[in-house]
Amino acid sequence: MNVLLLKRFLVIVLALPVLALCSPLGAWAQTPPAEIDIENPPADAEKSATGLATKVLIAGSGTEHPGPSDLVNIVYVVRTKDGRTLSSGPAAKMQLSNIQVPGLAEGLQLMVAGEKRRMWMPENLAFMGQPNRPAGPVVFDVTLIEVIPPPPVPPDVAKPPADAVKTKSGLASKVIKPGTGTTHPSKRSTVTVHYSGWTTDGKMFDSSVVRGKPTSFPLDRVIAGWTEGVQLMVPGETRRFWIPEKLAYQGQDGKPKGMLVFDVELISIDDK
Repeated sequence: MNVLLLKRFLVIVLALPVLALCSPLGAWAQTPPAEIDIENPPADAEKSATGLATKVLIAGSGTEHPGPSDLVNIVYVVRTKDGRTLSSGPAAKMQLSNIQVPGLAEGLQLMVAGEKRRMWMPENLAFMGQPNRPAGPVVFDVTLIEVIPPPPVPPDVAKPPADAVKTKSGLASKVIKPGTGTTHPSKRSTVTVHYSGWTTDGKMFDSSVVRGKPTSFPLDRVIAGWTEGVQLMVPGETRRFWIPEKLAYQGQDGKPKGMLVFDVELISIDDK
C-alpha cells in the first residue's frame, strides 16, 4: 500500500476512534463538573512509577488485561483542572497501541472487562500541552466494556514456507482458505478486504480485523505487493502474502521496514 492509500484509506480508519481523545473541546459533550480533586489522588489510589494514579470504582468481571495490540471498547469522562467535564459519548473502539494519551494507554492495561477505574494523570501523561486540548492534570473515569484480541501471529511469519507460491517479482503467497468466487480483480478494481499485517518479528502494525470493519480501496493505489497479490485472489479467499521490502514501503520513514506479512481476505470486487 502506498503513502496515498495509507493516508486516505487505512490510517484515517484506524485513527478515527482516537480523535475523540485528541479533539478540540467543542467536539466533546459537556456535562456538569463533579467534586473531584484533580491534582491530589486519594491515599488509597494505586500509583505507578510514571506518576499515574488509579482507583477501581467498579470491579470488572473479566480476567484478561488488554495488551498493546488489543482493541478496547471503552466509555470515558475527562475532568479538567479548570472545572470542565468532558464526555466521550457512546462507546468507542480503538487499538490500545494507537491511543495518544499515555496515561490512558497505561491505565487501560491495568483493567479487565466490566471494570470502571478513575485515573489521575499529570500533564505529561495526559494531553502534554497540545494546543486546543485540556491543559494541566486531568482525571479520566474509564469503563472498559470489552477487550478484543488481535488475530494470532502466523507461525511462518519469519519467512515463506516451502509450499508458498513465488512470482518473478519476489512476492510469495499461500492460500489459507479457498474462495467461493470465480473472478479475479484487475489492477483498476476496487476491492473490499479484511487484512492484518505483521513484521517478520511477529509485531502487528495494522489490522482491519482488530478494528472490526473491512477496508475498501483501488488496487492501483496501494503498495506493489498488494496490487500484484490481490489480483491472484477470488472473492471468499484468504491468502497469506510475504512481501519483500522492494514491493512494500521501500524503507520509507515512518512505515514498517523489511519484508511484511499480510493475511488478506478478499470480500468483494467492484469494477464499476
